Amino acid sequence: MCESCGCDGEDAARLTTLTAPGHVHGDAAGHVHGHVHDLVHDLEDDLGEEEGHVVPLGRRVLARNDELAGRNRAWLAERGIVALNVMSSPGSGKTTLLERTVADLSRDRPISVIEGDQETLLDARRLTAAGARTVQVNTGAGCHLDAGMVAGALAALAPPDGSTVFVENVGNLVCPALFDLGERARVVLMSVTEGDDKPLKYPHMFRGADVLLVNKTDLLPYVDFDMDACRDAARRLCPGLRVLPVSATRGDGLDAWYDWLAETAPGA
Repeated sequence: MCESCGCDGEDAARLTTLTAPGHVHGDAAGHVHGHVHDLVHDLEDDLGEEEGHVVPLGRRVLARNDELAGRNRAWLAERGIVALNVMSSPGSGKTTLLERTVADLSRDRPISVIEGDQETLLDARRLTAAGARTVQVNTGAGCHLDAGMVAGALAALAPPDGSTVFVENVGNLVCPALFDLGERARVVLMSVTEGDDKPLKYPHMFRGADVLLVNKTDLLPYVDFDMDACRDAARRLCPGLRVLPVSATRGDGLDAWYDWLAETAPGA
């Protein structure tokens, strides 16, 4: 349950594996599935203790999520796996960016994707066709992924040691920013068609970014967008933030994105 909007969480999520994930070693599967069960059990206990007290429960939901995210992070670090949480509003180009990234880089380093959407397998099929090992998480009424969903997806995905996992979060500039998934870094994507004021309107998302990709720059001649104003607003929230203008469809700026990936996920 999300503290902000009350959306359904763990119980609503459905996993679908689109590529053969290979053998899941017993320790890996037991680790992540066991923690998912523990998280749900703890939340049920809290509901019984604090029925009707919405705000304290919401805080405990986030605390339990953070605990499981820490376990995800440790599990990934033990295996040399780099997980990146990719967030944006719907339609900004996350899937197109990841399609191109997978196609360009997966020959040198295994890349897997945990794909988050409320419904359908549409984006997961695109990423599978591009060459990624993919698990779809359909959240139903949920507006974001949480650490429990990612733990279950990792068990189904069984990413190889030393690989990269992109987590394409549900399209939303609000709730995903609240939930640590155990990722190494947060990638925030926005498009020039959304307007240069998005960092001002959704500060929590941009304040927590490790890199900001401003996508669809091929459309700059046709929209009212001030790149300098956008960059300045984002850096007021997150000083020193890397801001990379890109066009995922045309390929502009992708070398800088790949350089950032190489720094953050050596070998990618």
